[in-house]
Amino acid sequence: MDVGRHPRIRLLAYSEVEKVEGEVGNFRVTVRKKPRYVNESKCTGCGSCAEKCPTVTSDAYNLGLGKSKAIFKYFAQGIPSSYTIDASVCRNFQQGKKCGVCAKVCQAGAIDYKQEEQILEVDAGAIILATGYELFDAGRVPEYGYGRIPNVVTALEFERFLSASGPTHGHVYRRSDLQVEAKLPELEKASQKVLRELEKFEKTFSMTSDEFFEKFEAGELTGAQYDEWAKAIKGYAPLKQQLENARKQVDCMESAHRIAFIQCVGSRDKRFNEYCSGFCCMHSVKEAIIAREHDREAEIYIFGMDIRAVGKGFEEYRNRAGEAGVTFVRSRVAEVTENAAHNPILWFEDTKNRIVRSLEVDLVVLATGCEPSPAAHKFSAMLGIPLTDFGFYKTKTVPALDTSRPGIFTCGCAQGPMDIPESVAQASGCAARAAQALSESESMRLVS
Repeated sequence: MDVGRHPRIRLLAYSEVEKVEGEVGNFRVTVRKKPRYVNESKCTGCGSCAEKCPTVTSDAYNLGLGKSKAIFKYFAQGIPSSYTIDASVCRNFQQGKKCGVCAKVCQAGAIDYKQEEQILEVDAGAIILATGYELFDAGRVPEYGYGRIPNVVTALEFERFLSASGPTHGHVYRRSDLQVEAKLPELEKASQKVLRELEKFEKTFSMTSDEFFEKFEAGELTGAQYDEWAKAIKGYAPLKQQLENARKQVDCMESAHRIAFIQCVGSRDKRFNEYCSGFCCMHSVKEAIIAREHDREAEIYIFGMDIRAVGKGFEEYRNRAGEAGVTFVRSRVAEVTENAAHNPILWFEDTKNRIVRSLEVDLVVLATGCEPSPAAHKFSAMLGIPLTDFGFYKTKTVPALDTSRPGIFTCGCAQGPMDIPESVAQASGCAARAAQALSESESMRLVS
């Protein structure tokens, strides 16, 4: 919030850097500001527009696990606290229809369908690259079944399940159960359609479907209309059974009780990334502790080659997880399969007894590693800054935040995998280095 209110900070959200020219003390940055179709200065963030919007789409913030509207906020704490229209799904832009519901209900008059891109020029003395990282795509490890086995999720998806503001309001439901719940309205709609068709036949021929079908099977009734009626009856039976099973499964839906975390998915692996992603171990430990707080009887297992708790207080936090009942298993899981009940089965080597074992659980959580952001390659080419063999920005040994180009610095996961405390410390260091570089460039300018 302080950033949004600070008179000396100009925030260009929903924008992309197109070009950078100049040198330390005199950089010129070209920025493309994308249209929100909402006036940021007028929007109060009341949410009336999203509430009334008729277009439902996938919720990107909840990783597709929930639903959003065509006009939305990326997340609750976003700065500026303004809504954005997704032109790719909005009826006003895609279907040629005059919807305009959001404009009608917006009392602040913030909706602007004619808003266009803007090209801005920004003068800067120093540049800090904080392009972050991308999560490893767990689907690239086929043996773990992500995307194929419904009850295998990533750590970030699991975190959204744990959150009270998430798609399940803090309940750790199995994805297979959620899929059945989501399909239930569709099954009910299909069932009602067939029932209306059967009622029409019954009214036309003045007999119940059961009476008709008995006579039809006995060969007493023949003809095209009777064949259609019989076909509708035969089609309704499996649909009715499927609907009853779905309702029963939804009524009995419970939180996942047995949960297994698999560490180093996509990292410390010669097939993908040889480096350690740094924060995955403690992230899994944190999620395991929170899951135990949600369900005191939950059985939670963390599978890993080792647990790298390297920060201040991290080892104590890991010990706290053990005291809370979390089981640490020293092993790298070889494969995840599933049984008929959609329960994942982990196959791994018991390194103590040197035998292959299996463990059936309700949910598997993949602790995916981090990879360089695609923006790192973009700015590397744009600014002429080299990358490391792993794809992160290469920095000098001393000072460790400086890139090869004077006046350009980098911090956080743009430089390499690291956790939040270290990233924050580096950000402060980058701010100090930028101030120092500006001070030096001003002194040189005055001397010349």
